[in-house]
Amino acid sequence: MLPLTESQIRGSLINASRKEVKDITLPSDFDDVDWDRLDYYGFRDRKAPRRGYVVVRIDDKPVGVMLRKSEVKPNNRAQCSWCRDVTLPCDVVFFSARRAGSAGKKGDTLGTLVCEDFSCSENVRRLPPLPYEGYDLEAARDRRIVELYEHVVGFAEAVAA
Repeated sequence: MLPLTESQIRGSLINASRKEVKDITLPSDFDDVDWDRLDYYGFRDRKAPRRGYVVVRIDDKPVGVMLRKSEVKPNNRAQCSWCRDVTLPCDVVFFSARRAGSAGKKGDTLGTLVCEDFSCSENVRRLPPLPYEGYDLEAARDRRIVELYEHVVGFAEAVAA
């Protein structure tokens, strides 16, 4: 992923009000982000812990979505809808996103189960478990990286629609 600036992140949000954009608090380690190892940039707001943000490049343009974390955790260990990792080192939680435009103003939302700390890019880069002898682990990892990007783009496009 190409590096993002604070102003690009703020300007990319398609489902946030001007006040919500103004109130964003970036992570304290924002200047140390390893952009080369990310398929999307996701973070939780330090001052509003139930709020999260995801920015993905679509046609070389950053598209951002503001998310809201559910107060209720799933009863069972859920699988992330984006990275689909089965050996997750983190919890998966339900996030909802207000749709962009008039649909969002009417209260329409979309939801998804995602890694609580948005560590999907790291998760898909680990080699998966060997399901059988001769399985191409490298090809599986490459496929998971592509699929992660497609899942995040699909979610952002659904919020924008």
